[in-house]
Amino acid sequence: MTVKLAAVTVDCEDALTVGRFWSAALGRPLDPNPSSDFAAIGMTEHRDVRGWRLGGDPTWLFVKVPEGKSAKNRMHLDLAAADPEAEVARLVELGAKRVTDMDEWGYQWTVMQDPEGNEFCVAQTR
Repeated sequence: MTVKLAAVTVDCEDALTVGRFWSAALGRPLDPNPSSDFAAIGMTEHRDVRGWRLGGDPTWLFVKVPEGKSAKNRMHLDLAAADPEAEVARLVELGAKRVTDMDEWGYQWTVMQDPEGNEFCVAQTR
């Protein structure tokens, strides 16, 4: 047996702010009744009290936690776009921060941060 990705969970100071950013970035609506304590994308279609219904895009959960971010993420998202430079500019307009452009081992990507400083990368699709 193996496991499957069901959800990406982001700990935050303000779940609504971070949820709105990722909703716009991913082009997926927030689930009904988001708040600064909890927001979700896709939970209503994938989760009930019996468990997860897998398939399609993963659910995203945004959960308020008492502690702030204090160091670099140990795990981060790698996103890809046909026009990464245009996508980076769009994400900056939505509230992301461009951190640095990388060129290592023959690969290029841009390191970014969401509105609360969670790192993610944007690279080229084929």
